Amino acid sequence: MRVDDLPAGWSIEPLTGTLGAVLHGVDLSHSLTEREAAAVRSALLSYRVVFFRDQQITPVQQVQFARTLGTLTPAHPLVGGLDDDHPEVLQLDSDDYPLGVGNRGKGTSYNNRWHTDVTFSATPPAFAVLAGRVIPRRGGDTLWADLVDAYETLSTPIQRLLDDLVAVHDASATFNRFRNEDPSGEQRAKLAQLQPVRHPVVRVHPETGERGLFVNDTFTAAIEGLSPAESDALLRLLYEHTIAPERVVRWHWREGDVAVWDNRSTAHYAAADYTERRVMHRITVAGDRPVGVHGSID
Repeated sequence: MRVDDLPAGWSIEPLTGTLGAVLHGVDLSHSLTEREAAAVRSALLSYRVVFFRDQQITPVQQVQFARTLGTLTPAHPLVGGLDDDHPEVLQLDSDDYPLGVGNRGKGTSYNNRWHTDVTFSATPPAFAVLAGRVIPRRGGDTLWADLVDAYETLSTPIQRLLDDLVAVHDASATFNRFRNEDPSGEQRAKLAQLQPVRHPVVRVHPETGERGLFVNDTFTAAIEGLSPAESDALLRLLYEHTIAPERVVRWHWREGDVAVWDNRSTAHYAAADYTERRVMHRITVAGDRPVGVHGSID
């Protein structure tokens, strides 16, 4: 289905020249038809991030919508779900981060670093669905960067170099910083069971065939075969290139907004510029093992 072949009453509004679009006329509180679900997926593959305004959906309805994109994962490898009835829903509440995004200037959270969700897993999520539940009056925007455009706008010699490289992704460096927020030790025990994983630096998208960068500032530990100085320098070059304004879309949240993104071709960042409470509900859709230009790395 082409993106311009939308169901009756729907329209699409691109937000930038590279990524991000608003789908108008959609009511996510009702089950989508097969054609409607295909239209959402087509928009995601074209724009990488799709937004829906004024969706007063319950967690059950959010789960129902997310399932149109594929099989759902548990909420997070280290954190439990919203409750027993919603094990797939991760609640991101600024009140749960006393040294984090809820208290601007007093600390940090991995959410306000550029990252692609759960790349420390052998099979990172394919999609994510984020609903705004409690939104501060000022601040708290989310930004997404286009990893395909980031790759395509590199010089050919750099592309060829990256095509052959493998990176190590590791959760420990990031989540160990928040060990004081885990007095029971439950998250530390789960973290100890997570082993570093290897992913290609350049990922071939399994549905579109596009090549995109697959490294991020939060979970990528190093590039194999390079010295620490070389790895750090190359990664820094890629990160700075990725987040150029030309390939970033910024979303100003309102309560009831829903954002859906292709986690295989984007990175994102939650701005920590607010002092009021912010609550988001995120659901992730299972993905496959990243494949590089030369195929699987294992």
